[in-house]
Amino acid sequence: MLEQLKQIDNRRLYQQIADQIRTLIREGDFPVGSRLPPERDLAQQLGVSRPSVREALIALEVEGSVEVRMGAGVYVCAPLEQAPHATAAMGESPTELMQARAALEGTVIMLASARVTEEGLAALQRALKDMRSAIVQNRSPLVHDREFHLLIAGMTGNSVLERLVRELFDERHSPISSQLRVRSESSQTWNEALREHEAILGALQRRDALDALAAMRMHLHASQIRWVESNRQEWS
Repeated sequence: MLEQLKQIDNRRLYQQIADQIRTLIREGDFPVGSRLPPERDLAQQLGVSRPSVREALIALEVEGSVEVRMGAGVYVCAPLEQAPHATAAMGESPTELMQARAALEGTVIMLASARVTEEGLAALQRALKDMRSAIVQNRSPLVHDREFHLLIAGMTGNSVLERLVRELFDERHSPISSQLRVRSESSQTWNEALREHEAILGALQRRDALDALAAMRMHLHASQIRWVESNRQEWS
């Protein structure tokens, strides 16, 4: 008799981790009102990375199972009346999302560098001007950040690449990504992003594809650190 095949769990990793933590809470390992172990300890116990644990904790916070207290850690909330048995999908993993963007937009900017026009450069300059103005006025410059990346994608002349860049960027509005964004965005982080955008524009103005690639990769790596790796003290 053939053994029953174990069902493959192909959900996102943060959902699986959140389910494991929820099970520990239900079984009494972490009573209501108690503080969860530090992120590094949970990661070691579950055999996963710290960013993945952080994403799982954010998912649990969104559903109301835990509360993240600034600088104090993560605490178990009272059980919900209709507590879920499995964590719902709340968007792509922010860590994997940034890795995908780095791979895609590295290719995009290399193609764009070969098709730079004065009109395209002027549009990028306007996007950065609007971004700078929004930062000064203490408004979110996200729409201008998005415009900058989409303008570069548009330079490739490839509508599929442009669509993919748009779709990956717009994942920032998913529940799990939005929670990270609220914690990480500030005038300081936006000014850093602006300077990185200016370096990308400078490389495009020089028609230097390698410098443009390096600038884009540096920008997206720095964005990942600001967005995904920020505020670690909350989880410690």
